[in-house]
Amino acid sequence: MTLLHMVKMASDTVKQQGHRSGIYKQKNKEHKHGKHRTKGEIEREHKGRVSVITLTKKQRKELNKMDRRHKANQIRRNKKDMVLTEKRRLGSRDSAPHLVVVMSLHNSVDAGAVTKLLRRDGAGGVVHQEQCVSGIADSFGLIVPRFKQRFIFLSHSTANMHSLLDLAKVADSLVFLLDPDEGWDSYGDYCLSCLFAQGLPSYALVCQGVSDLPMKKRVESKKALLKLTEVRFPDARVFPLDSDQDGTMLLRHLGSQRQRKLGFRSRRSHLLAQQVTFTPNSLTEGAGDGPTGLGTLCVSGYVRGRPLRVDKLVHISGHGDFQLSQVAAPADPLPLNLSVKSAKPGKGGDVVMQEGRDDEAPARVLMKADLNTRETLQAEADVDPMDGEQTWPTETELLEAEEARQHKRVMKVPKGTSDYQASWIVDDDEEENSEIDEDSSDDDEDDMMDEAMERDEEENSQGSASCCASEAEDDDEEEEICSTERVGADQRYDEHMDEAAEKEGLKLYREARSHEIFPDEVDTPLDTPAKIRFQRFRGLKSFRSSPWDPMENLPLDYSRIFQFQSFERTRRRILAEAAAEEDGALDGWYVTLHVIDVPFSVMETVQSGNPLVLVSLLPHEQKMSVMHLLVRRHPSNKEPIKAKEELIFHCGFRRFRASPIFSQHTSADKHKMERFLQPDSPAVVSLYAPITFPPTGVLLFKQRSDGIQDLVATGSLLSCDPQRVVLKRIVLSGHPFKINRRSAVVRYMFFNRGDIMWFKPVELRTKWGRRGHIKEALGTHGHMKCVFDNQLRSQDTVLMNLYKRVYPRWTFDPYVPLGLPWVKREFSVDLEDLDME
Repeated sequence: MTLLHMVKMASDTVKQQGHRSGIYKQKNKEHKHGKHRTKGEIEREHKGRVSVITLTKKQRKELNKMDRRHKANQIRRNKKDMVLTEKRRLGSRDSAPHLVVVMSLHNSVDAGAVTKLLRRDGAGGVVHQEQCVSGIADSFGLIVPRFKQRFIFLSHSTANMHSLLDLAKVADSLVFLLDPDEGWDSYGDYCLSCLFAQGLPSYALVCQGVSDLPMKKRVESKKALLKLTEVRFPDARVFPLDSDQDGTMLLRHLGSQRQRKLGFRSRRSHLLAQQVTFTPNSLTEGAGDGPTGLGTLCVSGYVRGRPLRVDKLVHISGHGDFQLSQVAAPADPLPLNLSVKSAKPGKGGDVVMQEGRDDEAPARVLMKADLNTRETLQAEADVDPMDGEQTWPTETELLEAEEARQHKRVMKVPKGTSDYQASWIVDDDEEENSEIDEDSSDDDEDDMMDEAMERDEEENSQGSASCCASEAEDDDEEEEICSTERVGADQRYDEHMDEAAEKEGLKLYREARSHEIFPDEVDTPLDTPAKIRFQRFRGLKSFRSSPWDPMENLPLDYSRIFQFQSFERTRRRILAEAAAEEDGALDGWYVTLHVIDVPFSVMETVQSGNPLVLVSLLPHEQKMSVMHLLVRRHPSNKEPIKAKEELIFHCGFRRFRASPIFSQHTSADKHKMERFLQPDSPAVVSLYAPITFPPTGVLLFKQRSDGIQDLVATGSLLSCDPQRVVLKRIVLSGHPFKINRRSAVVRYMFFNRGDIMWFKPVELRTKWGRRGHIKEALGTHGHMKCVFDNQLRSQDTVLMNLYKRVYPRWTFDPYVPLGLPWVKREFSVDLEDLDME
């Protein structure tokens, strides 16, 4: 091959491949034609390259328009079938009987008349068991073969609010009885407020006596009643209940209506006790003897909600947490055995109910608790006093100890005392300082407003007493005439008045009114230095941005509680595991739970005619921590509620006593404490309580001296966070004595020179918005020169803000006796109308 031929072949190859530009080729800007690129342009630009997003879309196999429509229809159809299946399952053979609680919302309506009408044969049901719920006399089991459903009806007195709330926690439906003229009275409205705050299940409105009215007035009465009920129950239907046909319609509505789910009970297995027996522990077991000791409580009932496991703890409302020893399966006391008799093939026949046999087999044991796997009752963490001690000193500590040894402190010691013994001797100054630290307690001593208000009250009482004494000396005869005329209604009115409670309420109201007018302002004591009195407080340059370590100077009670690294992540994990749990006694089974080490007071509660509710706890829900509740003041309560006052809480299935603190609901990392529960804004209630996973409703009651409990606030569970910083603020006030252009002489904030120098770094502010700081002290009686950003006004007041972290009191008590929370009052006094001057 010649050289010319080879060059020609190379040139042909270059022509076929085309010219390839180098890396230094100039690239000019493209013309911006103002139009979007077409698909062809994009494909030519990419030159076959496919992005990762496009590849993933192809792998997901995106559907076209018709396929997406068919998929949406299938999802909609599946959800509808799921709702229908759940609706048909309630009260059937495979689930627990439909639990219906009948309650009267008016004093003139009798709930017994409703249950009596539903007992009739004409309503379509067959009463299979009388008093099927232990402790409640007006309760019965009803089997309706026509609907292939079974019901449990019970009626309880609405006077006992705690029992009423416990029944509403486990009820499938509530039947509210209304008056044809007024609907509900004031106490009925109060009951509805409690039920709505706790969580209202499915309900039905029933009215008796409408058919007795004339035909012309019957329509008007129905319209007036519907207009009255639409405030609380919008788009609700009122069922008349005067005949057997009305009773059948009510049963059909209760069995077919859609159930409203409550979050706190749908995630936990719960049970209403129908049969309860108590067996005291023997003396050999060492648990006590007789009714005063502990024993085993056997509780029979239908499992509702999630499956119940024997290794989980159970909580008895109002009594505490307990362990299970075994779960047995006795015979179902309300069987729904249906057989179909058909005269012709292909046609339905009559439904016949078969009675249960008396000689049934004894209860078989389903599950027994394993001592190695069941959860413990440990509610508090193990406190080790030596946990914070070091077992071996570091090199830095050894050097500091050597320097301290070289610079010895000279002090007088008894003759013959060694160096080791002398190091334990405390000086008088150190002893006085330690006593001051111990004596300066938490929050009650920090608040000087109490002492000021008590002094003002004593002066007012002394002044009024002297005034009355002078009038008595002048007009003895007139006083005798007045005392003889004061008979009848006034004396009867005074007989029912508690003077001590009136004085305490007046004192509390005056304190709340003073805090409202002068928020957080306290008086500097004259006999104690301010740096000693307020030594636990500190100043902050900015309440929003200044740092505050949440792990600094924690109280001893914090060593007894549990806390999570992430409460929200733990909550999601535990609720997901509970939703996927399928082991244990399933929903609808009739079981007998053997609860061990139960006090006899639980049995006394059942014997007194109150319901017994058991709920299975989720993991960690028996452990103590710092819980935060978001509540709002109930409008029916007008009395001031002070922080750290003992209140009664309804938190989900739990009922307990505690002394909380109140704080503002903000998104910051520090939250200001409120001394009183504010009526017009939401507040966060912090307390030591067992861990509970939200969502759940919260109710707060306050018990008066006569045992009556008033509803104070309602809300929901917020979180579990021991590191939430709640700061108590005190405000020291001073008055300008001499005012210059930028400076002023302030007095009455401190009363000695040492306090001024101690609080000199803290920033000052005024009520009219000026900012400043202390420059120097003038004299020895508390006058100080302050510099501000602008000239002060003579009417202005100089303020200093000091802060201290506060904690709730450990007064948790799980035992709350069932009492009367509220009674109707014949009169009411508005405290705002009182003349406090």
